[in-house]
Amino acid sequence: MKLQKLLFLCHALYLVHTGRPLVRGSFEAWQYGPVHREVYDAFKSFRAEPITEEAQRFNPVTGMRQPIALPTDRALLDVVQKVVQFYGGRSPGELVDITHAKDGPWDHVVSAAKTNANMALKISDEVIAQRYKYLWFGKQPNSKDKEPNEDAPLVA
Repeated sequence: MKLQKLLFLCHALYLVHTGRPLVRGSFEAWQYGPVHREVYDAFKSFRAEPITEEAQRFNPVTGMRQPIALPTDRALLDVVQKVVQFYGGRSPGELVDITHAKDGPWDHVVSAAKTNANMALKISDEVIAQRYKYLWFGKQPNSKDKEPNEDAPLVA
């Protein structure tokens, strides 16, 4: 769960500062916050245990998995370092509270879904950039050390 929340915060900060997305695809508003389904599927076998394998890319032409090259983009590396330094020590529950901040991207998509259709509750890059343009990742967390379970999408 921590991977998902830290990835979302990295993506949001990188998007706001560079105008470019950090990851391809989109995040979805699940019960415990934003989830990138491809990343979730790639690492769900680890559950709450430490991730012990590096990320790989699937090549649909060869049907093989390949290592992903380490990034060299200085802006990307700076964002990841800042997010990990600031948020990396927080519990999964605290990160859920941060990504659930009122008027943040997750909250906006979940609230809008009550009156508008949104397949899979996708959180667009436009919503992320708009919601985080002036609001820096929401309010301070309220949860302590709770360990939420992220195995199911939000049921609206």
